[in-house]
Amino acid sequence: MKKEIKNWIFDIGFVLLLAIGINYLITGTKVQGNSMAPTLNHGDLLIMLNSKKIDRGDIVIIDTDMEVSAKDLEELNILTRLKMGKTKEIVKRVIAIEGDSLIIKDGKVLVNGQELEENYINGKNTWGDIDVDRIPENKIFVMGDNRDRSLDSRDSQIGLVDLEDVKGKIVLRLYPFNKFGIIK
Repeated sequence: MKKEIKNWIFDIGFVLLLAIGINYLITGTKVQGNSMAPTLNHGDLLIMLNSKKIDRGDIVIIDTDMEVSAKDLEELNILTRLKMGKTKEIVKRVIAIEGDSLIIKDGKVLVNGQELEENYINGKNTWGDIDVDRIPENKIFVMGDNRDRSLDSRDSQIGLVDLEDVKGKIVLRLYPFNKFGIIK
């Protein structure tokens, strides 16, 4: 009987440690808004890997200083409202990382002198007139895939993003089921 109890305690402890470990490594999130359309759409359920190892092209979740408004809360259920906090999180694509040069001009995006092939964006052009000689250390430049409807690094309200404000990168879409899969 004692051995059976020890086995149960060991099994329960192992499952608890596993659950805590998984929760530390990955987190679920839901897309609010359409700034990442057509890649991600309002209501998509995603899995985020809690990681600060970020590369160009990754889709990341970023903590901001922007306050959540009453309008932001309108479509959310009570649990999401409680979990949300007082400031917004945004989902964006990493366009340039520390050390990169970046030019946005005449609707084109050039990183390190090479025009980006952006078949994932909504539309054909990127508005803005930006020239960054070198992205500073521990900073990234992000944009939404729906360039005409995205508040991102092109706007002074967001600007260059500190790596410490990146919560992690999106790795998997869970819902809608017909779009289930790895996010690139």
